[in-house]
Amino acid sequence: MLILLPPSEGKTAARRGHPVDLAALSFPGLADARSEVMTALSKVSAHEDASAVLGVGGSLLDEVRRNIGLRDAPAAPAHAVYSGVLYDALGYRSMTVTQKRKAEAAVVVISALWGAIGFGDAVPAYRLSMSVELPGTGRLAQFWRRHLAEVLDERAQDSLIVDCRSSTYATVWAGPPERSVGVNVFQERSGRRTVVSHFAKHTRGELARHLLTRRGKQPGTAEQLLRAAGERWTCELEPSSGRKAAQLNIILPGT
Repeated sequence: MLILLPPSEGKTAARRGHPVDLAALSFPGLADARSEVMTALSKVSAHEDASAVLGVGGSLLDEVRRNIGLRDAPAAPAHAVYSGVLYDALGYRSMTVTQKRKAEAAVVVISALWGAIGFGDAVPAYRLSMSVELPGTGRLAQFWRRHLAEVLDERAQDSLIVDCRSSTYATVWAGPPERSVGVNVFQERSGRRTVVSHFAKHTRGELARHLLTRRGKQPGTAEQLLRAAGERWTCELEPSSGRKAAQLNIILPGT
């Protein structure tokens, strides 16, 4: 099983530790591409118009400036750096040792800076979105689309791909539709369904945790994923069709 997660906007910077070793991260074939993006990000973050280029507000200027020194900044495991609604719901820190091993084996985070990293990979905190266009590198979604296919195709192989990414990050790589399942979250009230971003992030994090902590064999098909998710939620499965992956719809009751 391969669980794809988006990064979080907010990140917790490590207070101590060695700098990132690009070649030691998962998917070492991406080292040169990572270095190119890191160099471009460092340069643009030193300019006066950095916030505008990176699409962030002035209140995040300190995080933008932190990008300048990423090569020397202390790094920590991705599961400790990424924070926010989804990662709080996943709750890596409260898992058992065995469950943590499962998480580090199954979870891959798609990142605008790193391309793709494992959950245990040590990285520094940074500020960069996949929607950004960096001078000299171009639009990051297009950049990483060129580099991720080979390494993620190899990583996925015969695994079931549980795709918990947001739409911005889902565009950079798509697994075989017959083995991929996108995860959608709806809130239903009086027969009407709506998408609520906060609940979607939280529920995707809870789903990832459930899959990593439940007893029994990991799901290997979309139907098995539906049954596993059905242990916690009301769910529906839209089967894959042509080039479209299957969709797991989790239905939350309205409040």
